Amino acid sequence: MTQTNNKNNLLEETDLGTFIAQATTTDKWQVLSYKAPILPIHAALLRTGKIFLFCGSGNDPARLNTPYNSVVWDVNKGTFTYQAPPLDSNNQPIDLFCAGHSFRSEGLLMVAGGTLRYDPFYGSPSALLFDPITEKWVKIPSMNNGRWYPTVLTLGSGRIFALSGLDKDGNLNRQPEIYSVTFANGWNAFPTTSPFPAYAQLFLLSSGKIFYSGAQMGGNSGVAPTIITLPETFTQSITEKVVPGLQDPGFGNQGASVLLPPAQDQKVMIIGGGSSTTATNRVNIVDLKATNPTYVAAKSLNYARMHHSAVLLPDRTVFVCNGSKMSEDTTQSMLPAEIYNPATNTWTVVAKQTVPRVYHSVALLLPDGRVVAAGGNPQRTVNELRLEIYSPAYMSRSRPIIQSAPQTLSYGLQFTIQTPQAGNIKWVSLIRPMATTHSCDTEQRIVDVPINSRNSTSLNVTVTNNRNIAPPGWYMLFISDNNGTPSVATWTRIS
Repeated sequence: MTQTNNKNNLLEETDLGTFIAQATTTDKWQVLSYKAPILPIHAALLRTGKIFLFCGSGNDPARLNTPYNSVVWDVNKGTFTYQAPPLDSNNQPIDLFCAGHSFRSEGLLMVAGGTLRYDPFYGSPSALLFDPITEKWVKIPSMNNGRWYPTVLTLGSGRIFALSGLDKDGNLNRQPEIYSVTFANGWNAFPTTSPFPAYAQLFLLSSGKIFYSGAQMGGNSGVAPTIITLPETFTQSITEKVVPGLQDPGFGNQGASVLLPPAQDQKVMIIGGGSSTTATNRVNIVDLKATNPTYVAAKSLNYARMHHSAVLLPDRTVFVCNGSKMSEDTTQSMLPAEIYNPATNTWTVVAKQTVPRVYHSVALLLPDGRVVAAGGNPQRTVNELRLEIYSPAYMSRSRPIIQSAPQTLSYGLQFTIQTPQAGNIKWVSLIRPMATTHSCDTEQRIVDVPINSRNSTSLNVTVTNNRNIAPPGWYMLFISDNNGTPSVATWTRIS
């Protein structure tokens, strides 16, 4: 089942009585002929090009302490392979429902936290790794306390930072901690800090500091956007600097935010979000390289939405899909997707989704430049299992080709990319694969790889020497031509 949008600069009247320009596109959505075998609450693109999906008990208290399958989805083959997480110290299945996750430098997915009980929710202290090559779970030491709805972020050092979430007694966990294989117990905690909200959307900055964008999961947290500085020792507290200017600060619930491309520009955009009932179309951008960073208004979304997903595309635009203008109500779903162009500060309405997706939905970028949308759980035991793939307009164009590039890179390295389109290449980009849940993704970023010189068949380029701009790990390498049309990616590792 395929839906296309080939309008020639027509105008569409919206329910708000305004008119929205439609792009001339050949973009399309396709609902796949098969469904996901589990509710895809958590999704990560592995360095094998496959997608890892898991949900634990999946927002169903009747499934607590029952076996929980996770699956690896081979999108090209349309197949799923199953894995069961290990047991905890009481020989109970570890419930990874509402955990946090990010990638370690060797490509293993760190998954921390989850669910100990429902209503009220208590957070699990468990921590696991998922190996994309063996497609198996690996147990590692547990955190110092539980975390339900935590945020997990990979640092420039390769260590993993965990923040917030409900602890194993159901209270907000206000003690950040860091995981490293060099620590005797795996995790070291900092002293208690501010009450950062659940799934606080965090971004690693070029300075090594961390930015909380103001988007999160839950009601109005009362915590303003904040720059976090980690201390040198675990006996010291983290320090915080408030970033002012955010419009509608009480509408951060299930908003989305991204580090605008390229990462070197250090601009974060917050997109939409909601209060307890109603969504906003507010879009703000902050330049974090400024002496006194302040959010400023950008062009608003055409459609107010919350529970939505924001995906960085390899043509350096921002794709937004999923969501609803009223909490978890699929009848109010925003089916038309939108694309933001940072160069022109404009949103373009593109093809409509077929499947409405709200709470517990995800979207992520594939190495060929398409976007997968999955999930949706508007109420308990109502699970949206249909899978849908968006093909941007560039998928129908003649695309540049990477003939060869190194599979391993080091910081500051000059290297060569072989391509027959070398004379027409505008950008070389490293895109970190997504690991997303609840509109939150701390992983995705587009790192510019400057072109030093070229001939008719090759490009000479240089990797950033800043580990905070490009945290160590696996990336998709794209080249884009002067029209912004990207290649299919090749995989490379920076270490």
